[in-house]
Amino acid sequence: MDLTGPQSKLSLGFHHAHGAPIATNGSISLQIDSRHRDLPRDPRPIPLQLLDQQSGNFKDDPEESDDEGRREEAEDEKDEEFSFLGHQLSLKRRRRDESSSSCSSSSLHPSKRALIEPDLETRRSAVRSWGNQPLSMADPDVCGIMEKERDRQVRGIELIASENFVCRAVLDALGSHLTNKYSEGLPGARYYGGNQYIDQIERLCHERALAAFDLDPECWGVNVQPYSCTSANFAVYTGLLLPKDRIMGLDSPSGGHVSHGYHTPGGKKISGASIFFECLSYKVNPQTGYIDYDKLEEKAIDYRPKILICGGSSYPREWDYPRLRQIANKCGAVLMCDMAHISGLVAAKECLSPFDYCDIVTSTTHKLLRGPRGGIIFFRKGKKPRHLVPSLWQADGADQYDFEDRINFAVFPSLQGGPHNSHIAALAIALKQVATPEYKAYIQQVKKNAQALASALLSRNCKLVTGGTDNHLLLWDLRTFGLTGKNFEKVCEACHISVNKTTIYGDNGTISSGGIRIGTPAMTTRGCLEGDFETIAEFLLRAAQIASSVQREHGKQQREFLKGLQNNRDALALRNSVETFASQFAMPGFDV
Repeated sequence: MDLTGPQSKLSLGFHHAHGAPIATNGSISLQIDSRHRDLPRDPRPIPLQLLDQQSGNFKDDPEESDDEGRREEAEDEKDEEFSFLGHQLSLKRRRRDESSSSCSSSSLHPSKRALIEPDLETRRSAVRSWGNQPLSMADPDVCGIMEKERDRQVRGIELIASENFVCRAVLDALGSHLTNKYSEGLPGARYYGGNQYIDQIERLCHERALAAFDLDPECWGVNVQPYSCTSANFAVYTGLLLPKDRIMGLDSPSGGHVSHGYHTPGGKKISGASIFFECLSYKVNPQTGYIDYDKLEEKAIDYRPKILICGGSSYPREWDYPRLRQIANKCGAVLMCDMAHISGLVAAKECLSPFDYCDIVTSTTHKLLRGPRGGIIFFRKGKKPRHLVPSLWQADGADQYDFEDRINFAVFPSLQGGPHNSHIAALAIALKQVATPEYKAYIQQVKKNAQALASALLSRNCKLVTGGTDNHLLLWDLRTFGLTGKNFEKVCEACHISVNKTTIYGDNGTISSGGIRIGTPAMTTRGCLEGDFETIAEFLLRAAQIASSVQREHGKQQREFLKGLQNNRDALALRNSVETFASQFAMPGFDV
């Protein structure tokens, strides 16, 4: 018998009364009592035992009876006598059911394996039970809160200019299996496999985005991955600028957005843009509420920003893009427009288009577009037209735009990880609707409703910033009622009307939080027309009267003001009227 070959799994043990292992070679182990190392060698043969180290006694046929197995095991235990290195050896096989615990469960007899492995169908049922529970069963707490929020939306009047309601198809895409897939990178260049259909969706979204705004794919590119417009704006800065480079946008108290760079009069930096880049803001004329383009140009030429930003969150008038283009060329800046609030008007050609004059255009994808919450970036590509070439980009002598690679790289991997595929699919759905005649009719109605609301408030001696609106929103100056925007917002909220407070520039240039911003897109989506906004104007005026009454009795301090508002009879009556009015209009996505 060969005990040294590679196939041998026998252990060789020299046993004494108090044996201890002294050597191991492969599968051969020698044992001898260390206390007798120096004693004279006993000429008598030392009994040895060869132990089979195989881990189990497996039958060729698993159907053999247990009796046959026991007979085989009894035979295995018989000693086999032979001589090795001049010693008499005894071979004894270890019982296979006494093997080490390292044997795999897959090699066990079926009767034993069933005790170790759970039933396959039981595991499958558990997965199905966990994975297919409806929300009401999986988490009743969250489900209950969500139902309350849906009820609030259905029974309330939504007048926040940056909010809207999405359709059932968008909701279906947002809550779909697309959220399971990781897709870092761009179509055709992903960091993960299995993205062939995700690529198709994102490319389709690109095509629809360009078509919605009537853009030539040879002249414009688009990135649909940003998680928000703030993220989109910061990606533009990151891709085109170095830290501490200069940007210039509309002042936040004048109606601009903090992502365009803003710091308080005390010097506190509010947004990431103001932290990483140098920012100087331009303002509206405090007497008129319109942007003062002459002062803007004077500031820009002195400051020489790398990026000049137009667009805002609370500006009710058109933008003078030709004038902004001239200013950008004079100071050597890239002209960027954040059209988050007016993107639907631009797509429907119901306002001036920034695409005719700007180098880069960003937007949210909800608001007027009625899509999922996210951001989008459009950028020029190809050959630079002569009349649009800013001096900043003439210095390198190149006649081609290089925005595409720089902005795409800034979005990923510089600033964010994998895109939200469910959002991109939902955006593609919304953009398909944007390109229809029905959407243009919707945007036209949004503007008509804004004009009707503005006229109704003006006829009731209310003061509006700039005296009206050119788009979907208006700013109501509440200082004529002696109110703050914060307290009026709370009264409206108690009555199921959603508005948001805003700052108002005074005639002397001071800033006051004495206003609210009102928008018409959401209630237009639910089906409200001009006459309905006449009713809404009445509700708003009643809310202002309630706020004035509570303030007279309890003061302007919000804590005391809110105490006085509790259980106010006039507020409760207005709330009932609002709920009755709002409940008659359909709720997209949930109306049956």
